[in-house]
Amino acid sequence: MAGCCSVLGAFLFEYDTPRIVLIRSRKVGLMNRAVQLFILAYVIGWVFVWEKGYQEVDSVVSSVTTKAKGVAVTNTSQLGFRIWDVADYVIPAQEESSLFIMTNIIVTMNQTQGFCPELPDKKSVCKSDSNCPAGSTDTHSSGVATGRCVPYNGTLKTCEVAAWCPVEDDSNVPKPAFLKAAENFTLLVKNNIWYPKFNFTKRNILPNITTTYLKSCIYNAATDPFCPIFRLGKIVENAGHSFQDMAVEGGIMGIQIKWDCNLDRAASFCLPRYSFRRLDTRDLDHNVSPGYNFRFAKYYNDLTGTEHRTLIKAYGIRFDIIVFGKATVLCDVIVLYCMKKRYYYREKKYKYVEEYEQVDHPPNLSRLPPVPVVTTLSAGPDTPGSPTPPVSPAPALQHLP
Repeated sequence: MAGCCSVLGAFLFEYDTPRIVLIRSRKVGLMNRAVQLFILAYVIGWVFVWEKGYQEVDSVVSSVTTKAKGVAVTNTSQLGFRIWDVADYVIPAQEESSLFIMTNIIVTMNQTQGFCPELPDKKSVCKSDSNCPAGSTDTHSSGVATGRCVPYNGTLKTCEVAAWCPVEDDSNVPKPAFLKAAENFTLLVKNNIWYPKFNFTKRNILPNITTTYLKSCIYNAATDPFCPIFRLGKIVENAGHSFQDMAVEGGIMGIQIKWDCNLDRAASFCLPRYSFRRLDTRDLDHNVSPGYNFRFAKYYNDLTGTEHRTLIKAYGIRFDIIVFGKATVLCDVIVLYCMKKRYYYREKKYKYVEEYEQVDHPPNLSRLPPVPVVTTLSAGPDTPGSPTPPVSPAPALQHLP
C-alpha cells in the first residue's frame, strides 16, 4: 500500500523536463545537416515536383463506343464469290469497350442431326464395335458414341457418333488468312471521359475536329496524333507484330487511351494519348492453343422441313479499348491562401448565408384580419351657399397585432 502511495505521489507532485545537449562536433553536425537536407530534398523534389503532392487527384470515368468500316471480297470453291461487309465480320455487333473483327474462318456446311463417323484420333480409331463403348462421350468428341465401328474412309475406321453431321474438321487452318484484306479496315473509337470530383468532361473527338477532317483522317502518331480513326494493320504494326501472321489464328490487341490532365491549365491542354500493345501472350517456344477463336452457327430448314445449320469457326482479332488517366488540381490551401486570385477563388468556393432570424422577411399578409375601407363619394362640386352634407364618422380601425 505504501508503495502505491509513493508512486501516486511521485506522479502527482513531480515535474520532469527534457535536457538538451549541444554537441560541438563537425562530424555529427554535418551528418545532422545531411539528413535534414535529404528530407528537404525528398519533400520538395519527390512529393511536390515529381508526384505533385500539392495537387488534388481524381481518377477517370469513361465510356467507349466503336464503329468498324471496310469491305472485302473472296472467291473460293466452297463459298464461291462473296462480298464481306461490317455485318458479316463484326461479331457480335456491339460489345462493351471491345470489338471483334473476324479475319479467318473454317466453314462446315449443311450439317444435320444424324449418325456419322467421328474424326480419327487416338480414342476414336477402332477395329471393331468392342472398341466403341455405347453412350460414351468426351470433351473433345463431336457427339455421343453409338457403339458401332464404321468406315471413315477407304482405309480407316472410327467410332460412330450421334451428332451434327458431317462433323467439323478444323485440323487445317487456312493460310494466308481468309479475310487478309481486313488489314485495311478502319476502326472509329469514340471515348467520353468524366472526372467526377472536378465535374470535368471531355471526349476524344476534339472541338477543332470537323466532319470533313473526320471523314478523311487516319491516325498517325507524327502527322495526325488526335485522329480517332485507326487502320487495323497499323494498330498491330505499332504494337510490333505482323497483321497477316496474327490474322491466321487470331489474337487480342489493346488500344490504350491515356488522359492525364492538369486542370490548373486550360481544358484545351487535356488531350488523349494513344498507344498499342498485344495483350494475349505469344511465346514461340510454348505455342499451345494460340490465338483467339470461337464457334457459332446459322440455322435453316429445307423444303422438307429438315433442320440444317452452317457451322462457322471464326478466328479473329479482338480490340480492347483501355482508358486510364488522372486529373490534378491545386489543393485548396494553395488556391485559397497563396495565389494572387485567392479572394476570387474563396468567393466562388464558399457561399455565405445569414442566420434566418437576422434576415428581413416580408410579413405574411394572408394572416392579417380584414380592414374596413371608407370611401367618400361626391356628386359634383359644391355650389356656393349650399349646405355641406354631413359625413358619417369612419368606424374605428381595429388595432392590428
